[in-house]
Amino acid sequence: MVEIRKIITSRETIFAKLGVKANRPTTRPVGMALIRNPFAGQFVEDLRPLFEAGAMLGERLMPDLVNLLDGPAVSYGKGAIVGVAGEMEHGGACVHPMLGKPMRAAIGGGKAVIGSNVKVAAAGAVLDVPLGHKDDSWSFPHFDTITVSVADAPRPDEILVVMSIADGGRLRNRCGTEPIR
Repeated sequence: MVEIRKIITSRETIFAKLGVKANRPTTRPVGMALIRNPFAGQFVEDLRPLFEAGAMLGERLMPDLVNLLDGPAVSYGKGAIVGVAGEMEHGGACVHPMLGKPMRAAIGGGKAVIGSNVKVAAAGAVLDVPLGHKDDSWSFPHFDTITVSVADAPRPDEILVVMSIADGGRLRNRCGTEPIR
């Protein structure tokens, strides 16, 4: 059973970049769940309870994130910050094996790998969550990052699990659409 201390949901809408108004604003909701790490301070081989925690959190948070969008979801990303009594593998267990399925289900699909970032850090640490196009891994306008932080989290025995979606890419993209080889 996952012990949730709190859930934080936010919505960022970008209207302009460097004084130039967007043709259409981009909305980027973020959902964060702060859970107790059942494996803090110990080495455990079987991390399945954290796999399942990731799936449950995705099912719980993603519908709310979709409702915060102004248009259909086109990009996504995920991440975790593990408190200092845990290990990076604990965050990976929350975001990798099973979180992708409920994320894709909530946005109606997604062929591309969901970019992620996981680290071990103290309360208040910043996490840059990568965003990428849900179907096209090479969509340069959708290479983006949303930065999150929670002042009192994660505590040493907690994990902050983060997921984000967006209804557009970077405003005023000028990096092209095709990779240069």
